[in-house]
Amino acid sequence: MSLTNTIEGQLKMTEEVSLYTVKNPVEQPQAAVLIVHGLAEHLGRYEYVVEKLNSFGYSVYRFDHRGHGKSGGEKGYLDNFHDFLDDTDKAVAWAKIDQPDLPLFMLGHSMGGYIAAGYGVKYPGKLAGQIFSGPAVIVLPIFESLRTIDFDRLPRETMPNSLASLICRDQKVVQDYIDDPLVLKSTTYKLLGEVFIRGAEWLVERMETYTYPCLILHGGGDQIVTPEAARYLYKHISSEDKALKIYPDLYHEILNEFEKDAVLEDIQQWIEARI
Repeated sequence: MSLTNTIEGQLKMTEEVSLYTVKNPVEQPQAAVLIVHGLAEHLGRYEYVVEKLNSFGYSVYRFDHRGHGKSGGEKGYLDNFHDFLDDTDKAVAWAKIDQPDLPLFMLGHSMGGYIAAGYGVKYPGKLAGQIFSGPAVIVLPIFESLRTIDFDRLPRETMPNSLASLICRDQKVVQDYIDDPLVLKSTTYKLLGEVFIRGAEWLVERMETYTYPCLILHGGGDQIVTPEAARYLYKHISSEDKALKIYPDLYHEILNEFEKDAVLEDIQQWIEARI
């Protein structure tokens, strides 16, 4: 299986920042999925996911966050967590203009899950639903120390990306991540503080206003984003249509684990029931 229809592009955010985009349309699509990637990574790490979603009959849209991958912006830096939410809204508009008659779903992983949830709060009524993979939607234990750091005064001080061994039980995935030149080797305290402290607190305060249909998925063995984050999201949102599944033993990147096909089939079944 390989991607036969890959179309690259740029999505302008500001005069200084454009986002690198890729779309993978299929003939006679049944739905469209916008992928929102996680911290320090990039859209290219989702090739297998895209192949599977295409095989299910879904056109897929992806973009690199500002400061990530092939997008513009200072690497590993973010002025304000709302920039990620607003960038994502422009990506939604891009996908909807391209396929205006298709139900559009958003798939967000880790920090991308935080962005998806924040998007759901800030931009209701635009999507057919959202799927979360290991969503970082609360202040995480691994980032508690950031509370003691004035990240506004140290905006460009960096923290090394040192959690590679915890992303997946498949060591090939881990090694590929380490060797990937587009994976950030460090991120600024400003980005981390904006998203995982200030942004997470903003989201938790407003979580009850979230109403999208959603599927929340998490690895039971996740040591980066505690599974309690997924449980918290499920408990505190106001969606009438919501589901939670914890996969025992799986690490953080459930879409790259040995059981990834089962996870993707769960996503397919959930989408199929809503189109």
